[in-house]
Amino acid sequence: MFFTGFTVIFVKQFCFGIGLTSPILVFLALVITTVGLLVGRREGWSRLDALYWAFITATTIGYGDFRPTKRGSRVLAVLLGFLGLMLSGILVAVAIEATTKALQAIPHETLPVETQGMAIPPAAIQYGIATLASATLSSDYRGGRR
Repeated sequence: MFFTGFTVIFVKQFCFGIGLTSPILVFLALVITTVGLLVGRREGWSRLDALYWAFITATTIGYGDFRPTKRGSRVLAVLLGFLGLMLSGILVAVAIEATTKALQAIPHETLPVETQGMAIPPAAIQYGIATLASATLSSDYRGGRR
């Protein structure tokens, strides 16, 4: 089967989280759209170009093909960046929460015996997360040497 229990639980939890935060996400998207259209009007851009610029700026990609030249538009561009960070932060928080719940739901009986009873959650070891943690705690770093 292509989709495992982890994937199904993650998708369900992620959709649930998006549903809970949708009023905030929709509000932020509307403000980003409004600010983008306002800047586009001041700069003489088409509506499509203004929306494109607004969401590229809000996601902090910023290709540079459109950039505001007027002082007020630049101030709004900074506001747009902060709004985009809030939008992205909420989406990342929802994804992290969904991942955490999906990892906690994995039955411990299906994991290798040597991972049971360890301080690191067995699900994290199964998915390779512990490899990263052990690499950062190597002997070179424990003694304060780099």
